[in-house]
Amino acid sequence: MTADRKKEAREKFLLGGIVVRAGLSKVDRAFLLGGLIELARVASGSAEYRRLRDVGEEAFKAPVLGDARRILEAAE
Repeated sequence: MTADRKKEAREKFLLGGIVVRAGLSKVDRAFLLGGLIELARVASGSAEYRRLRDVGEEAFKAPVLGDARRILEAAE
C-alpha cells in the first residue's frame, strides 16, 4: 500500500469513528450525507459554525456518546 493510500485509508477510518461517536452509524446514509452537505454550507467563522464547533469540542471531551441529541440539547 502506498503512502497516499495509507493516508486516505486512515482519514476514512477517523471520519467513520466520528460518525459512530455521534451516534449516527445506524441512520439512513442519504440522511447522513444530506446533513453533511448542509454542514458544508455553514460559513466558517459564522456564529452557527462556532456553535457547532463548540458542540463538537464538548462531544470529544465526553467519554462516550450514547445519544448525540443529549450534547446538542445541552448546547442550546
